[in-house]
Amino acid sequence: MIMRVPAVIFCALLLASCGSSDNDMPDTATGSTAISSTSTRTLGVNSFLWHATLDTLSFMPLQSADPFGGVIITDWYSDPSNPNERMRVTVYILDRRLRADGIKISTFRQTHSADGWVDAQVNPDTANKLEDAILVRARELRLASTPSN
Repeated sequence: MIMRVPAVIFCALLLASCGSSDNDMPDTATGSTAISSTSTRTLGVNSFLWHATLDTLSFMPLQSADPFGGVIITDWYSDPSNPNERMRVTVYILDRRLRADGIKISTFRQTHSADGWVDAQVNPDTANKLEDAILVRARELRLASTPSN
């Protein structure tokens, strides 16, 4: 009986050392990157999703971008071919991992009328198409950063 106690403790310690957590992964595995050369700050969200979002929405002016909270808000954008309509996009990056459900997009649309700018219905596919474009670009960025064998 006395010999079983040390054996059980040894087995418990051995099993505990086999576990891992997300904190054990280096920042490059989750896509986090340092954003300042003078400190060790990292993005609070997946950097592939972050950079892919900025690339995909680069044609729109930015109102704000919070790399630690993972929120990107564009300003109103009017396509030159249709100046009586404008769009605005808000992107929420929800995870440090590159996952399809790690991003949420809200789109807003307005049309110009005699009363000024009026909220209008947004095509439901707009957010889905933007999300797909961002995810494709994020995968491209991840593949480009992976060293080839």
